[in-house]
Amino acid sequence: MTLNKKTRFNPPESWQANLLHINPIFADLSQSFGPFPAEDWPRLRLLNQAFASEYRFVANEALEQDGRYYEEFIFATKTIPCRAKNWHDFFGALIWCLFPKTKALLNQLHITEITQHGLKQRSKLRNKLTLFDECGVIICTESSAEAHQGLLRQHQWQQSFVKQRQDWWQSIRPVIFGHAIYEMATKPFIGLTAKAVFIEVPEGFSNWSLAQTYQFLDQALSHKIAKQNLLLDKQQLTPLPLLGVPAWYEANNQADFYLNTHYFRPKRLTKLS
Repeated sequence: MTLNKKTRFNPPESWQANLLHINPIFADLSQSFGPFPAEDWPRLRLLNQAFASEYRFVANEALEQDGRYYEEFIFATKTIPCRAKNWHDFFGALIWCLFPKTKALLNQLHITEITQHGLKQRSKLRNKLTLFDECGVIICTESSAEAHQGLLRQHQWQQSFVKQRQDWWQSIRPVIFGHAIYEMATKPFIGLTAKAVFIEVPEGFSNWSLAQTYQFLDQALSHKIAKQNLLLDKQQLTPLPLLGVPAWYEANNQADFYLNTHYFRPKRLTKLS
């Protein structure tokens, strides 16, 4: 499936648990929260049972009746509105469960920016927060795979994805943060692109349990975003053709998959002034 700029993405109309179990992109979610109900959408009660946080999920009607802006409502009530039978909000809830500290921090930063600049004027930081929240993928690199950070930033797709493919899932591990990326992965299409944030992790990280992996990343991300302006770093949030990640898309087992330069675009040359 190819999605052009004029086509609006639409996820599956109905609940399909099999999508989450057969697509390797959803492996972390299936292992962390599955098995998902076969017949119908997971209820808020089940999502709240999986949510180890002072925050709670509530029906979106609470937001509609309240009238406040989404981020303001969450900040004031410590409740997260979720639309019923909605893939986007379903994945958003799971990300809250996996990254409670980071998600709470993003909400707090939104409120700080809104207080300073108002609701209508979106600051640079708010745009970055939204981009990461929707489309972020964390590239976790151990010291032996640190070179992949430069390769991916410079769009050296062949070098990272093909020639050094053996490093993936051994010393480099991708983790999805953006819930919109998960939503679009329900119907993966050539053109699906995430925004990569690079995090250095301890040796052997790729062999950690899922619980250890997400606990570490939640702590590391919240610290780096709060203390080091991670999202304002020009070396972060770089484009990543998601379907090029080894093991996440069957077609990329063939090396010629990466020859599509409309998807795996070379780095643009910087014009000299």
